[in-house]
Amino acid sequence: MKKLFTAILMLSCIIFKTSAQNNSVNTTTANYSNLQQKFVDLKFGMFIHFNMPTYMDADWPDPEAEAANFNPKKLNADQWAKAAKTANMTYGCLTTKHHSGFCIWDTKTTDYNVMNSPLKRDVVKEYVDAFRKNNLKVMLYYSILDTHHKLRPHTITQKHFEMVKAQLTELLTKYGKIEALIIDGWDAPWSRISYDDINFEDIYHLVKSLQPECVLMDLNGAKYPAEGLFYSDIKTYEMGAGQRLSTKDNVMPSLACLPLQSSWFWKTNFPTTPVKEPAKMVAQLNTLNQAGCNFILNVAPNRDGLFDDNALAALKEIGKQWKNDVPAPKLAATNAPIISSNLAKNKPSNSSWSDDMNIMDFANDDDFTTSWTSNTAIKTPWYEIDFGHDTEFNTIALTEPKANISAYHFEYLQNGVWKPIAEGNIASRVKIHRFNRVYGTKVRVTIDKAEGQVSIAEFGVYNERR
Repeated sequence: MKKLFTAILMLSCIIFKTSAQNNSVNTTTANYSNLQQKFVDLKFGMFIHFNMPTYMDADWPDPEAEAANFNPKKLNADQWAKAAKTANMTYGCLTTKHHSGFCIWDTKTTDYNVMNSPLKRDVVKEYVDAFRKNNLKVMLYYSILDTHHKLRPHTITQKHFEMVKAQLTELLTKYGKIEALIIDGWDAPWSRISYDDINFEDIYHLVKSLQPECVLMDLNGAKYPAEGLFYSDIKTYEMGAGQRLSTKDNVMPSLACLPLQSSWFWKTNFPTTPVKEPAKMVAQLNTLNQAGCNFILNVAPNRDGLFDDNALAALKEIGKQWKNDVPAPKLAATNAPIISSNLAKNKPSNSSWSDDMNIMDFANDDDFTTSWTSNTAIKTPWYEIDFGHDTEFNTIALTEPKANISAYHFEYLQNGVWKPIAEGNIASRVKIHRFNRVYGTKVRVTIDKAEGQVSIAEFGVYNERR
């Protein structure tokens, strides 16, 4: 009887654990959908690039520039907020720290901050106070890349990771409710700092633990496919860098950013250089909004800490032409984003016969522009990752260059035996499957049906914390 009771108790625990995992995914997905819709509903906001680059006439200043350079003698965040209101914007987002590492808040993590500048005032506090006073919501920008503190490729230490966590903790605990956090300088070809160098999942859970309703975005839209959420609650597009959202078939909650002036940070020629035409900005705004995309327009304060007259005039004209009187479209629910490290990245891989040079290594090289392609002579193609040892995982993301695969199934190798995980028929070219945790030495996908030549851009495997 005692053995029977013990067996029942163990079975109950297993059932509870499985149920808890599934419920966790479902609850999280529902919560994401609500936060994503609220973000898209905001429609139009103001990016404010204001930091050490303002005083260097360059977006990337000398990382050793002295704090004394930062000296806005007429700083007035209320002017920024009122200018945003004239354009009928709903929120602002300020660059708390850019790539050169200067912090414009009263931080305890480094001496390289605004309190050691001639200003000696917390710019982040003045910004959030001014925008809230003007009934505008508040977002913050933060750069992972930090050249002053040598948080850059090949030099990253545990102290850097602790600094990032401490700085984000300050920003998310000292200034009230933060609607969204935009992170930059991470997993970009120009920053070369991976989500493993500074662990994304750790940072993501830290942000959500401090402010569960804070939407976290990484400006990584150039790398990841438009049909899936990877390392971001929202798809992001830096339009000035040539990144463009498909306004005809976008299915993801999105953000597009663009500077009103010729670059992100203020330059000495800005007062006499024409800004972008208000009518074109309004047309862009309407097009993006109709596609489920929030538009954030950057306006750069000058060295006094004020907007130039030509920028103020343009914002006022935008407000005359755009009244924010049409609801944003309702979004379809999305899966929770992929936030974990990719266990399959650069691991040994194998496959059925490949087509010419498009061999198996292209499907787990962390590059969505390359692909493994099956030879057309193979009727049931397969692709697999070899971890080399027992590895736990609970999520697979299969991304195609073009949606051709219509039926497939996954298996894992445990103790020399192939065991089933899941089967699917997701039509999108990004196919994400979450399941109860398994462990094995290999994982394989077999293609059961395809409408064209089989090709896999990336085969990602993850062990998510849930």
